[in-house]
Amino acid sequence: MQATKTLFVQFVGKVKRIDIVDPTWIGVLDSALEEAKAKSEIFAIMLSTSTLAFLGLLSLFSPAAAQTWTSCNPMNSTTCPSDPALGTAATFNFTTQTSTDASVWNATAGTVKYNTEGAFFTINQKGDSPTIQSNFYIFFGTVEVIMKAASGQGVISSIVLESDDLDEIDWELMGGNTTHAETNYFGKGNTTSYDRATYYPVNEPQENFHNYTVVWTQEKIEWLIDGDIVRTLLYADALGGKDFPQTPMNVRLGIWAGGDSSEPNGTIEWAGGLTDYSKAPFEMVVSSIRVMDASKGASYTYGDKTGSYKSIKIESGNSTIAQTVNAPPAMSPVQKFQSLSKGAQIGIIAGAGAAAIILLGLLICCCVKQRRAGRRERALVDADYEKRTAELMAYRSEMSKQRGYVQVSSFGASRERF
Repeated sequence: MQATKTLFVQFVGKVKRIDIVDPTWIGVLDSALEEAKAKSEIFAIMLSTSTLAFLGLLSLFSPAAAQTWTSCNPMNSTTCPSDPALGTAATFNFTTQTSTDASVWNATAGTVKYNTEGAFFTINQKGDSPTIQSNFYIFFGTVEVIMKAASGQGVISSIVLESDDLDEIDWELMGGNTTHAETNYFGKGNTTSYDRATYYPVNEPQENFHNYTVVWTQEKIEWLIDGDIVRTLLYADALGGKDFPQTPMNVRLGIWAGGDSSEPNGTIEWAGGLTDYSKAPFEMVVSSIRVMDASKGASYTYGDKTGSYKSIKIESGNSTIAQTVNAPPAMSPVQKFQSLSKGAQIGIIAGAGAAAIILLGLLICCCVKQRRAGRRERALVDADYEKRTAELMAYRSEMSKQRGYVQVSSFGASRERF
């Protein structure tokens, strides 16, 4: 009997072990998972050498993969591109826009809609998992999200900070849990233990907007709800710092159905039960997000494969994304006028007044000309009417004579016969 090879893959789910019959698939699977940006929850699988079986494995990936993945892991490669830095503080108010700047935020899954309440992340049917991801990274700093979580059993509203080497800091709210929010973290995708997630009270998160904040430094991570610290993780408490999130992270906001029937039982139980799509839509709303990058620079680069914050190189210079987010908004005509000097404002007012007088004069001239033309036209019409009336009366008189009658009155009906 052929021995089974075991591959441990770094995921963020409950089950992390894949048993493979053919050892040649280990390298193929590892490469495919990297290329597919896959990170999900799967059970142990006996994998045959057939392509169909391999594709069947890939089909088990959940919508959560849209929110937690890396396109290039610096722990495995030295050719990963640098991470563009935010390098500043920025507030993104989703209540005043109809879309996000694609150079700043990227929709990695589904469609996000906007109105005066904020950005709407909506699950309408099975498979929906709308998610946006920042194109910038922060290297320590603060992230504040004003959010109303989605309702619905098994529906997960997520705020995720994720690095290229799978360091991760999370807020997760279950649609069926109306009293608590979950905090979590991962170091280099290590999920060999499940004692990192903790829950904290929050007042009706599916009905009310709350401020969910992460303050991240080299020494500790703090999670805050509406300004109150609910959890603190010290560097040393995360496996002696080995599992402490410490590499540049981007920001991801999204919603997904952990209670989807395709998910493993462990995930469904964690999410609060099966999701009933007949009760959709399920909507997570984010009104704003404030991000502060504690480091300053143009980009961040991994200096080696250790995954340590000490290996991160900060490229000096101005962040192109910082220039974009800090660019002044386009001024309205009123704001442009108010920004002018008093002399320029007086000149504009005087010029506008003169133009108005000229236009008024032209309008009066046109009215006078039109009035005169109207009078002439009316006189011509009246003259033509009188002419036609006289001709008609003459015609009637002539006809009366020919019939032997004479008309006594032009308006009466009385006639006399000769």
